[in-house]
Amino acid sequence: MTLRPISFNPTFALLAFALLLGTQPPGLEAQAQTLPKVHLVATGGTISNRTGGRLTAEELAKSMPGLERFATLSFEQFANVASSQLTLEQWLRLARRVNELFASDKELAGIVVTSGTDTLEETAFFLHLTVRDPRPVVIVGSMRNPSTLGYEGAANLLEGVRVAAEPASRDKGALVVLNDEINSARDVQKTDAVRLQTFRSREYGQLGVVDSDRVVYFRQPVQRHTARSEFDITNVKELPRVDVVMVYQGAPGDLIKAAVDAGAKGVVIAGAGAGAISGTQNEGLDYAAQKGVFIVTSTRTGSGRIAAPRSQQPATAASGNSTTTPNPAQERRRQFTIAAEDHAPLKARVLLMLALTSTKDRAEIQRMFMEY
Repeated sequence: MTLRPISFNPTFALLAFALLLGTQPPGLEAQAQTLPKVHLVATGGTISNRTGGRLTAEELAKSMPGLERFATLSFEQFANVASSQLTLEQWLRLARRVNELFASDKELAGIVVTSGTDTLEETAFFLHLTVRDPRPVVIVGSMRNPSTLGYEGAANLLEGVRVAAEPASRDKGALVVLNDEINSARDVQKTDAVRLQTFRSREYGQLGVVDSDRVVYFRQPVQRHTARSEFDITNVKELPRVDVVMVYQGAPGDLIKAAVDAGAKGVVIAGAGAGAISGTQNEGLDYAAQKGVFIVTSTRTGSGRIAAPRSQQPATAASGNSTTTPNPAQERRRQFTIAAEDHAPLKARVLLMLALTSTKDRAEIQRMFMEY
């Protein structure tokens, strides 16, 4: 019988020796404790709105049972107000802060932002377009406050941390996590005033779920966002005013005129059906175009796509040997009208504000609505 030499494995030997001694070998304890780094940015909202005083970022961080299993968490207090009280200037500062955090810490797995739910979908979409990093920024909130029976804030927050720490969350843009569900900031809408399952992504459906065993994704957003976004707000001091006007039977055009006179650079029309308007709104839209104000046509229905015209050439109608000269007001309006594609009115407003920080070219803005 031939005896073969046994190769010596130092790591194996160290592990065996440590087991015999009943101790853990050097380095293994540190390896076991290596967890993804996640940073919490608290802005307020119902999730922190405790009777007698709002919960701080530190208190929110301490409210999550089992956090130590999923991530190493750091935190900061950006604001502590209702979401509807966040200003556009704070939006800009928040996006800049998230970008700064990612740029300064390459080891950071993701960022969680707390927000009130009333305007969460708008804040989330703004971050979806202005955070220029592939790592996830996860927006969480709660429908019940900390003093209410059934408060779900701690659970939503822990799930948000898990999503932010999950490698599969990269390259999906800003994510909204509530009620065990992951939705894209681009598509999600608040659909019920009080129910926990309020956030829905229209007919597109959720991106994934947060279950007890793992984070699971079912689909991937394909429109441009975050790392592929062209919107750089580093030096943007102020977002241009854009107003949303609803279409309803007999709606007056003077509301559009008032918005224009008050300084609006854009108007989003929440149209009936596939973009129909009513009352004297045509006059208001003609007035807006005359003043160089951009008009985005969207739908108030909650879903559906408003397509851009195939051609922006002046319209003529031939009948025999006669040609109808285009109406100058209608032609002027074409030059300032953009189709919202499938963006809901609130999301169209956010996108138009950002578009107007970089261009006043109608074709370029239309391109942005088609790509984002």
